[in-house]
Amino acid sequence: MNNLKTKLNKEYYSWLEQIKKQIYYMQIKTITFVNSELLTLYWNIGKEIVEKQKEYNWGEKFLFNFSKDLLKEFPNMKGFSVRNLKYIRQWYKFYNDNQIGQQAVAQLKSIPWGHNLVIVTKCKKIEEALFYISKTIEYSWSRVILVHQIETGLYKRQGKSITNFKKVLPKPHSKLAQQTFKDPYIFDFLNIRKEVEEKNLENQLIKNITKFLLELGTGFSFIGRQYHITVSTEDFYIDLLFYNIELHCYVVIELKTTKFEPEFAGKLNFYVTAIDHQLRKKGDNPTIGLLLCKSKDNVVVEYSLSDVHKPIGVSEYKFKKIMPTKKQLESIIENE
Repeated sequence: MNNLKTKLNKEYYSWLEQIKKQIYYMQIKTITFVNSELLTLYWNIGKEIVEKQKEYNWGEKFLFNFSKDLLKEFPNMKGFSVRNLKYIRQWYKFYNDNQIGQQAVAQLKSIPWGHNLVIVTKCKKIEEALFYISKTIEYSWSRVILVHQIETGLYKRQGKSITNFKKVLPKPHSKLAQQTFKDPYIFDFLNIRKEVEEKNLENQLIKNITKFLLELGTGFSFIGRQYHITVSTEDFYIDLLFYNIELHCYVVIELKTTKFEPEFAGKLNFYVTAIDHQLRKKGDNPTIGLLLCKSKDNVVVEYSLSDVHKPIGVSEYKFKKIMPTKKQLESIIENE
């Protein structure tokens, strides 16, 4: 009897989980649908505002009357304030003036209004805006993370690390690897502003591992710090070891609190070789090395990597503090 009851309980809870998943899925679909419909409405309103102002030479005052009349008819809808109507017009004009295609318009409508506002108020170029829209969709960024990525200039930093990937990796893999690494990396979550020892920097990064992983980018999984390897009879310790599930390879990270020196590349090349021999399994792509240093001369880096046969990238890091406060974030967002 007890066995039957246990079996029934398992069946019930298994069935319950399936129903829960269906409900969650429907909730997500409903939210997505409502958001798309709202943004379609905003797009049409923005279009009408622009066309009416042009056709009848209406000035800014008409927006106050328009807002008043809409709010009178729809008192529970917050999106019809004068401020938001101006954002709607700005949003429509920004993309319409740049003549983006229907696919891009559809992407706009697949992210929340608050995300759209962040992008249109902080991006000056259409290419930059479309980049952040694409990344928001791909990685499901929250609004705070989106603001952080824009404020730290991800668009300009993505794929800028100096590497030898093109030379030593197969073409499809080399392109993806290049786009994975940035220059510079922004460690604005650390309370470090002056000279710092490498051990202290490493400690701080591990202490803030979640934020560090966010800055590294998508797909990074932390393996260990001061990762121990033995070569012949000697012991060595790698600063930080990761595995990237999108690149399907180990990533060795070495930290330097000084300017880049050519000998750094040689040591990192040694570590990458060791991980390839000792950890890399069938199906793994070649291990990649990333050297993070306080500063670098790009020409010196390029010379240093020219005859290195293992994939290595070199980037700077900075401690710039530019994460927005809650008040600053709210000041540019209204009526999401």
